[in-house]
Amino acid sequence: MPLSEHEQRLLEEMERNLYQNDADFVATVGSHRGKPNYTLIVVGILVAILGIGIIVTGVVVNLALVGVGGFVVMFVGALLAISPPRRSGAPEEPSAAERAKASPRRTSASGPARGGFMDRLNERWDKRQDGRDDRE
Repeated sequence: MPLSEHEQRLLEEMERNLYQNDADFVATVGSHRGKPNYTLIVVGILVAILGIGIIVTGVVVNLALVGVGGFVVMFVGALLAISPPRRSGAPEEPSAAERAKASPRRTSASGPARGGFMDRLNERWDKRQDGRDDRE
């Protein structure tokens, strides 16, 4: 079911505000993943193949414990093969106090002059709770 025109505008506004207000979060969660570690992928595939071989061996010798062990080895190999690459030299996360100093939020009685989407929603919610509803 397609979004209505109003919902599309709200979604676009939320995206813009996310990119403006939470640039650090977007950079952290963004699509930049780093260079894949091909050695780890190959080792993972080889370990998974070894695990399949152990499972087959467990079936042939009719020992369930060997089959379960083979499954565990195969699972570990698959995890090695699909694990995301680790970022080397990743910067440390700033503490909450450092983040508060870097980007203080405005908290005036009249509201922020250029507030974000969530600030406006919170302001409208507070006004509704006080009994004075203002629609845009």
